Amino acid sequence: MKRSTVNPWDWSLKLGYNQAEMIEGATRQVICAGQTAVDSEGNPQHPGDMRGQISLALDNLEAVLKGAAMDLSNVTKLGVYATDVDEALKNLDLMGMRFGPHQVAPPMTLLGVTRLAIPSLLFEIEATAAA
Repeated sequence: MKRSTVNPWDWSLKLGYNQAEMIEGATRQVICAGQTAVDSEGNPQHPGDMRGQISLALDNLEAVLKGAAMDLSNVTKLGVYATDVDEALKNLDLMGMRFGPHQVAPPMTLLGVTRLAIPSLLFEIEATAAA
């Protein structure tokens, strides 16, 4: 799979994502449901702790990708939902810490929502991946 970035402006790079990516030669695609800060039984974790929830949601995303024989380097698009956008932005360095070693910055949308499916959850991330 070949990835080519499309960035007519560079402001998004400072926030850790590309405006677009052209994907060529992919033979498999995985569409991941939103991952949140829940344990293996589906129980919410880290109540009131945005950073803890982002970290666990990323752990869960990585586990789903691993189940498809992929990792974060395969992610081509992210959708992020947060009940407090300002608090999420303060902690998005965690995204850079996870995606940076893979040298990818997938296009991303961050939306503020009034609540998630489980009221104690603060953050959810969905992904599309390709290989």
